Amino acid sequence: MAQPTALPVIDISRFRAPDTDCEAYLAELRSAAHEVGFFYVTGHGVPASLQGEILGAARTFFALPEERRLEIENINSAQFRGYTRTGTEYTEGNADWREQIDIGPERAALDTGPGDPDYLRLIGPNQWPSAQPELRDIVLRWQAEALRVSREVLRALAAALGQDEGYFDQWFDDEAAVHVKIVHYPPRAAQDADQGVGAHKDYGYLALLQQDEVGGLQVQREDGEWIDAAPVPGAFVFNIGEMLEIATQGYLKATRHRVVSPQAGVDRYSIPFFLGPRLDAVVEPLHLPAELASRGRGVTDDPNNPLLAAYGENAVVGWLRSHPRVADRWWADVLVRQGAAR
Repeated sequence: MAQPTALPVIDISRFRAPDTDCEAYLAELRSAAHEVGFFYVTGHGVPASLQGEILGAARTFFALPEERRLEIENINSAQFRGYTRTGTEYTEGNADWREQIDIGPERAALDTGPGDPDYLRLIGPNQWPSAQPELRDIVLRWQAEALRVSREVLRALAAALGQDEGYFDQWFDDEAAVHVKIVHYPPRAAQDADQGVGAHKDYGYLALLQQDEVGGLQVQREDGEWIDAAPVPGAFVFNIGEMLEIATQGYLKATRHRVVSPQAGVDRYSIPFFLGPRLDAVVEPLHLPAELASRGRGVTDDPNNPLLAAYGENAVVGWLRSHPRVADRWWADVLVRQGAAR
């Protein structure tokens, strides 16, 4: 049973405040990212009104009749965009008890050929529900704010790691592969069926999460115990992704986390944002200060989840593994090729 705990709280507005003790502040952030890998961020400047709008829009969408939600089902999208039915996304081979909409940058699909990287097929348009035309504007405004905050946190992390704060900026131009989920966790189907989303790590640089007041997110400590990331009004939860683990040779670790399904009669809504770089980004190890490098733990060696330094390749593996119905329909050639390569 998870025990209540307080994750570190980082006020990101202090990063540029003229009266901040910069060394002490960066040490605080570095400790949160190194020792826990999860922390709350306050002082981000995202209006409470917009946070309320996005949660309200989520509740409105998931209250639509099923046939209206299925108008934008992700099976229609080669880019894994749109609505996912409850029980059709998988984590570590087990079905997650949640429904969601996946949204990426608004771009046209590319006309790719046999010699092009597979990851270019992830570029394409979103699907939006005709029954809720206002959703597009709300989500894209929230996405822009989440991107702004995430990049500021990444700049602060770069400085905390002894780098120029703009070190990572080259990979986060207009072609960055950012990604939003709008998620509904229905009440659990049975008392012992508690997998909202199974234990996993995120494969980008950073993840930002806006939760409602229900709770259910849990973080795994190094000793294997699970601790609750209880909702903090107005704050976002941030966690380290696998790309930063690779870049820091394990000084920063992508931490396993999960969501426990709500109890009977309770619904949970959340909006995660994933800060991914350009799909052609290849992560190179940072030259960390000697004191930090000596505390690196190495990159996780998990045969069931190999970490690839090429971000686009990592992203393709993740999508194919999580959404088998979409993969079978649109990516059969890649599945055959991957099977032959094993």
